[in-house]
Formats: sequence, structure tokens, C-alpha cells
Amino acid sequence: MLGGARRVSMAEQLIRSGKRMGADVKIISYELDRDVPIAIIAEVIEGLKWRDPGVVDDICRICHEKNVDIILPFVDGAIEIAAKCKNLLPDTFVPVIDPGMAEMMFDKVEAAKLFEQGGFEIPQTYTAINAEMPAIAKPRHGSASRGIKIFNNIDDLMHLENLQDYLVQEYIEHNEEYTIDCYISQEGEILVTVPRKRLEVMGGEVTRTITLREEDLICRSRKILNHFGFTGPVTLQFLKDTDSDRYLLMEINPRLGGGVICSIYAGAPICDYILREALDMSVSPADDWISGTLMARYQKEAIFFK
Repeated sequence: MLGGARRVSMAEQLIRSGKRMGADVKIISYELDRDVPIAIIAEVIEGLKWRDPGVVDDICRICHEKNVDIILPFVDGAIEIAAKCKNLLPDTFVPVIDPGMAEMMFDKVEAAKLFEQGGFEIPQTYTAINAEMPAIAKPRHGSASRGIKIFNNIDDLMHLENLQDYLVQEYIEHNEEYTIDCYISQEGEILVTVPRKRLEVMGGEVTRTITLREEDLICRSRKILNHFGFTGPVTLQFLKDTDSDRYLLMEINPRLGGGVICSIYAGAPICDYILREALDMSVSPADDWISGTLMARYQKEAIFFK
């Protein structure tokens, strides 16, 4: 796990999936700090920052030393790193896209261009000079809703420091947020797409979410996945303009999302897919997941004695 610091539930699901198929799953998590919650269930290895020039070599060294079979990124910055490791570790299963595509998906400005070129509806995107108010500015390399600013005045927007480092789009006041948890086989077959509505978000992380069998979202998601040719776990983010009933594509995160546990409990066998593909076992589509599965997060402490 790359950046799996708080993904204790995900580690538990992977271990359970392994037991069902007779595989002993051991979790290692690559982190900046050893004292993170995943230490409850995993071996934590203190490593380098994602931007460190030596991080790829460091992870590859660990994978050789620990006989790592699977690499999964859990934060945006780790996706490109995992993709580079994939090219260097042919015997390790790394279900991510190529480094170039990962870099573009992590750049909101470049990603918006790709979405428009693909013919997918997104919020009206502006250059600063033609922006209509109200507008929203998002750091082009940000994540978890950090640094987002809303503007009602063009002068305030024009005075935003480093404006070129932001994606500026129309601000949609009345909206609903949707996430679609997907998994695509290494042969390119879409195995599962589960929409869920984000009911409550704290610090950019979903804390309440519910699965919904919304066929329009499933159809849109499948078109997007086919267009870009993704494989492995992918998380799509949509915004619904409730005034016009438009579904607008916001982001594509080629990794497991924080709320994917909800879809797994609903019946999406995503952990099984990961392990089965790593073991060269067959996989098949699943559409019998349960709509109306609600996940509500709660706080639980991990205690370390120094």
C-alpha cells in the first residue's frame, strides 16, 4: 500500500478476500511516519516523499526485499509513482495506468482538457479573463478539496496569487456529489461500476455515502472508462446540477477511493478482483450489488507508546 495510512478497513477487506480464496495476505504500507493507523494491521515502512527523486528506487528495493506481489496507491501523489514501479517490477501486480496519463489526471487543468476532448460534459471552464461569476478556483494539483476558493467578484479572482496554478470553472451552488467505484480487468473488461451519493464529507473525505443504482451514471461511467482505456480500480467523481439535472464529470482518480468500502459491502468484489488478477485467476463481471447500502464513518483511535 502506498499512502494507505488510514485505510485500515481496506486492509481488512483484502485479508478477508485472501482467506476466501486460500491466500495469506500480508499488508505493508509505505508512509512518511510509522505512527499511522494502518500500523494496527500492517507493517509500516518509513519512506520518502512522492516527489523525492529516489522514491521509485526505494519502493522497488523494498518490493524485492519483502517479496511484494501487489502495489496499490491510495493517494493521488502515489499513482504516478506506482506506474513507474510497474515498469520496473514485471513480476509485481500493479493495476494502474501509465505514468503519463497518471500525471495528466493529477493535473486538473490538463484533465479538464482531456474530458472536453472526449466529449464528456463538465462544468463551464474559464480562462481568468472570461470568467463569469460566481466561479470556483481549484488548485490544479490539489486534492481532498484543499485550497478551493469561490469568487463572486472578477476583481478578486484576478488578484488570486498564482492564478495560473488554478482551474477556474462555473460555480454550481445547488448540487449533489456522486462517486462511482469501478474495476476494469487487465484485458479491459469493465467488471463493476457502483454509483454512490456523497451525503457527508469532512476534510475532503466522505464520511456518509449510499449506493444508488442510477443507470444514467452507470452508462456515462462506462463510456468514460472505455474511452480512456483504464484498467484496475478507478474512481469517477460527478457533480449533479440539481437546477438542470445535469451530471457533470469532475475528476477521474485511477485508484481506490476512500469510500470504496461502501461499494465492497454492497457486493462489489473489488478486493477479490485485485487478488484474483494478481494470482492469474479468472474474473467475471458483477452486477448484483445492493442499492441503498449506506456507510457511516466513525472515529477510532490508534495508540502508540513512545
